[in-house]
Amino acid sequence: MNKIIGVGAVCLIVLGSAAGARTPPQTGTPQQIERLLACEEQKDAALRLQCFDRESAAIRQSLAKRDLVVVDRARASQARRGLFGFSVPSFGGLFGGDDKDAIKQIESAVTRASRNAEGGWTVRLADGSTWSQTDDNPIALEPRSGDKVVVRRAALGSFTMSINRQPGVKVRRIG
Repeated sequence: MNKIIGVGAVCLIVLGSAAGARTPPQTGTPQQIERLLACEEQKDAALRLQCFDRESAAIRQSLAKRDLVVVDRARASQARRGLFGFSVPSFGGLFGGDDKDAIKQIESAVTRASRNAEGGWTVRLADGSTWSQTDDNPIALEPRSGDKVVVRRAALGSFTMSINRQPGVKVRRIG
């Protein structure tokens, strides 16, 4: 019995250390940029220029190999909007911003609506996203192409959809 407990304890220690060994995603400034910025500290103008030339060439090479990717704020916001409704990891700040930049709702229009297997609605929006109703609350006026839609982030990771200002129904993103 003691051998079983001992083996179990060793397994837990090994598994615990393996889980702790995972490295979190890099969230700071990339090393290539840090090295470029460090060139500013060179006092001698010729050495500073040489440093900038060397590091900018390294950045250009990293960009060409796609080891380094530059994303501006507009593209990051567009990516966050495109992922709205999906459960995705944070990617270490890949899309920039933080909770204050989180998208709380999207507004779009219905392009297609049909009944799903549970009797609710599946609605495709103009932005390309598809949402499926998860509750059994009725939608008084059936959704039609062109209807205005607001999808809001709700409690505990859920979402509500309101079509033409009708009371909202619970939905989940399926596409």
